[in-house]
Amino acid sequence: MNKYILNLLISFIVLICAFPAYPNDSSQVAIEKYTLKISKKFANTYCNSTKFGISKDGALKFSIGETNKEFSNGKLNKFIDYENLNKNILLSLENNCQIFDFPEHELEKLKF
Repeated sequence: MNKYILNLLISFIVLICAFPAYPNDSSQVAIEKYTLKISKKFANTYCNSTKFGISKDGALKFSIGETNKEFSNGKLNKFIDYENLNKNILLSLENNCQIFDFPEHELEKLKF
């Protein structure tokens, strides 16, 4: 009887350990890093475009297109807080490019 219970217990433990559990990639830290990566990409593209002599409107369209193209298939897109993303983009533009008059309403076109 003891052998039967012991075998049952060992079989149960082996079955539980055979199927490992992996953490979900949608943690808050991962989402925040992803949002910062998107905002840096957008800000760098916009800054470089304006430095090459492209008009502000053209640089905006180019930056939105490039950012949408690069991040359109991201696993974390459904978890993005667009209001937070827009604030991060504006901060990146102010800190890295010294652009303070960026039209925030134009960032509504940045959707994944």
